[in-house]
Amino acid sequence: MRPRLRRTTEPAPGAADVRKRLVPPFPEPSPRLWALAGLPPAAAYRVARAMEWLGPVLVALLAGAIRFWRLGRPNEVVFDETYYAKDAWSLLRLGYEGTWPDRKIADPRILAHPQVVSLSDTGSFVAHPPTGKWVIAVGEQLFGLTPFGWRFATALLGTVSVLMLCRIGRRLFRSTFLGCLAGLLLAVDGLHVVMSRTALLDLVVMFFALAAFGCLLVDRDRARARLAAALPTGADGRTRPDADTGDRAGTGRRPWRLAAGLLLGLAASTKWNGLYFLVFFMALTVLWDVGARRVAGARHPYRAVLRRDLVPSVLSLAPVAVATYLVTWTGWFLSDDGWGRHWADGRGGTWSWIPAPLRSLWHYEYLVYQFNVGLHAPHKYQSNPWSWLVLGRPVLFSYTSPQPGEDGCHSASPCTRTVLALGTPVLWWAACFALVYLLYRWALRRDWRAGAVLCAVGGGYLPWFLYQDRTIFFFYAVVFVPYLCLAVAMLIGALLGPPGATERRRQTGAVAAGVLVLLIVWNFVYFFPIYTGQTIPYSGWQARMWLDTWM
Repeated sequence: MRPRLRRTTEPAPGAADVRKRLVPPFPEPSPRLWALAGLPPAAAYRVARAMEWLGPVLVALLAGAIRFWRLGRPNEVVFDETYYAKDAWSLLRLGYEGTWPDRKIADPRILAHPQVVSLSDTGSFVAHPPTGKWVIAVGEQLFGLTPFGWRFATALLGTVSVLMLCRIGRRLFRSTFLGCLAGLLLAVDGLHVVMSRTALLDLVVMFFALAAFGCLLVDRDRARARLAAALPTGADGRTRPDADTGDRAGTGRRPWRLAAGLLLGLAASTKWNGLYFLVFFMALTVLWDVGARRVAGARHPYRAVLRRDLVPSVLSLAPVAVATYLVTWTGWFLSDDGWGRHWADGRGGTWSWIPAPLRSLWHYEYLVYQFNVGLHAPHKYQSNPWSWLVLGRPVLFSYTSPQPGEDGCHSASPCTRTVLALGTPVLWWAACFALVYLLYRWALRRDWRAGAVLCAVGGGYLPWFLYQDRTIFFFYAVVFVPYLCLAVAMLIGALLGPPGATERRRQTGAVAAGVLVLLIVWNFVYFFPIYTGQTIPYSGWQARMWLDTWM
């Protein structure tokens, strides 16, 4: 069965049962491919059904092999790992971020044999909340304060995020093929691979935000199914719109939305840019509820949502996220030596009725905000968000020049060993066209799927335009990479041809889609050595520097 995308979000009124318009069914898997492979009909059907999960798992296994391969290399503290790996270890030992010597002293001691851990219990001022560092600490607890240990958790989350995206894409497009394709694209994106193999916080934000997006998709389907079940059914067995039901029916308990609130709280308590996903996703769920009530026949869908859905939606997301954020600071609350922990003790004033620990945290967070918005120190690899989608300025995480005969350098001249935070170029440049296509689908064809993907991209991307004078880096873009992959998958679905297309059109579309996917995979393989710190001849490194700004 060829995966196809419908032309519009909903069929015209009366064209289909409203129940199917509210919750389009997943297509029955086709055993044709497996039958052609020689399997008997019953076995072919079972394999086709199993691919709903087997396909995503296989794609995730490929992603895991890429991300865990020689994960401990390079055997050094890469870029900002110097902050987060050590803070994670401090959280394990103290419950809060302690103080370390200067990185030029502490990092070599950590990598030395025997290892020397120079951690003081004096609280240290840090610029980011603790959740992402607790995640990194899981790997350190299992494997020690080593490069493999502090990278383990991000590699695991990067692998699981590919599995999640396969299933999210399947639910979004009602196509196992397109879902697995989106996951495959994420598996071979260079930026996602580099961030999965580095102990930084941004991939952790990406993971929790993506999981929240998936929860909201499940919540959308289940809420619409309950609304459909409340609609009257005619004598012919078809469900039809009903104004009273559309205006007044409830959608029941929505635990998946509560789960999304918790996950968004975890995203925000990793880095504050996770808060923007909370805002964008709250708006998205409200618009989804408006669309559901409109299809159900509501006379005034916005008024119905305001009366029946808005308050539960906000309460399911914002307060849960705030409560989750506060809980992640438990180690700091329970400490006596965490930085600023007792700032509010004994202080009076207008807000003295608020418990002192909360006021101390508020003061701490205010200073963190001041630090972050005032960060203007120039950096060689900083970039403006306008350049991110076209890969204007990637970030060099690691660079060494092994001499002939050293560290795998088999050429007659010096080699290079680099880790470059660079997206797979063909994938990102294709995503630029895909986003334009999605804008067309959303603005002119009212396709909710395009709107959902664009909203998620906006939540991870647009807020950075508010801080163009701040020191910011391209690798922050990893938080919206999964949605770029969904956008490209949706574009490829359109290339494959709409329902009713001629066989010639489908063949042409299949060839175009296949060529694009193969180019992306080849491009990833070609750049793989500079994503994973392999030693290559200097000429090979130069050949991969397609733009002058990459050097």
